[in-house]
Amino acid sequence: MKKTKVLFLSAWYPHRYDAMEGLFVQKHALAANLYSDVCVLFLYADKHISHFEIVKQKKQQLTEIYVYYPFSTIGIFRKLTKLVNYLRAFRKGYTVVKREWGKPDVTHANILTRTGVLAYILHHKEHIPYVITEHWTRYLDTNYSYTGFLRKKVTEYVVKQAKYILPVSQSLKDAMISNGLYNANYQIIENVVDDFFYKNQDKISRSKKRILHVSCFAERQKNIKGILHAIKRVSNERNDFEVIIVGTGIDYESVVEEARNLNVLDTIVHFVGEQTPQQVSDWMHQSDFFVLFSNYENCPVVLLESLACGIPIISTEVGNAHELITSKNGRLIPVGDENALYFNIKWMLDNYKTFDKTEIQESAKPFSFEKTGETLQLIYKQM
Repeated sequence: MKKTKVLFLSAWYPHRYDAMEGLFVQKHALAANLYSDVCVLFLYADKHISHFEIVKQKKQQLTEIYVYYPFSTIGIFRKLTKLVNYLRAFRKGYTVVKREWGKPDVTHANILTRTGVLAYILHHKEHIPYVITEHWTRYLDTNYSYTGFLRKKVTEYVVKQAKYILPVSQSLKDAMISNGLYNANYQIIENVVDDFFYKNQDKISRSKKRILHVSCFAERQKNIKGILHAIKRVSNERNDFEVIIVGTGIDYESVVEEARNLNVLDTIVHFVGEQTPQQVSDWMHQSDFFVLFSNYENCPVVLLESLACGIPIISTEVGNAHELITSKNGRLIPVGDENALYFNIKWMLDNYKTFDKTEIQESAKPFSFEKTGETLQLIYKQM
């Protein structure tokens, strides 16, 4: 049977300057590629070049075409120049797509608004239907940045014309609709978890219980310092635990300095820096529970990954956390409530062994590559 040819467009995607940006979109594309024929076209404004560069590569049989285009931050016409170069990059990239991969049956736009406009252009000119997946937190009250009259009107139009809208969480769907983004066919497609997170590992014996946090170190969103404050309070009462913090980012130095000021750095709290997805999986399998203290999220991949590893979770009530976490796999606490975090960390240190690992892992099965790929294939086939 002929596979549906699906062109992925995305505002965020792993590239030569940042292998982590939009990684969740790449995972969606890989999942879709299991049952469909997917080509990713990604356009990147590159301030390091003065010409257009096209890079073609394969990622596990997934076709990826990158167009790096010149980007200037100076000049009175910089916004117009950026738009013109963006459209030129799309035209150049799409020419390569059609010549070397073929005409798509479906366009799958990821992260509005520009990709939605491109998808609509293909729909208008070549009668290619399109779907939209949204990940962005900009519609949420806690991170509201969905502004501008023209942007809103354009977004409303491209959303209305799409065959399906696929937000990654119920809370994001609700926020989009409350902002006037109406479509008759909303369907939630959560983020994808790598297969190796589901594979059990034998735990190495340790003298101390281990708490894990994985973060991109964007403090306004992730509130890692709030975790440190709660950990400091717990450490004043007991010393039978350690905290591993994985990742790096813009606020890394500031967070490390906060740990130093609290006198928990390298004694209780250990920063291990950026890790590969496989290494993150290893840390999760070797930890006793996971903590997320974010101020806002959509569909935090780290929660899905923790569930796949079978470890319980303490999380704030952000994004789809209330859809994922029950009394059988963790505890939910109010956003920003350091007191609740303190009490729940103490409780979890004494009770994490009461959770059933197999039962926790069962709750993560819908987020596998196979399940996501099958769901996307069914959507594409209906168009």
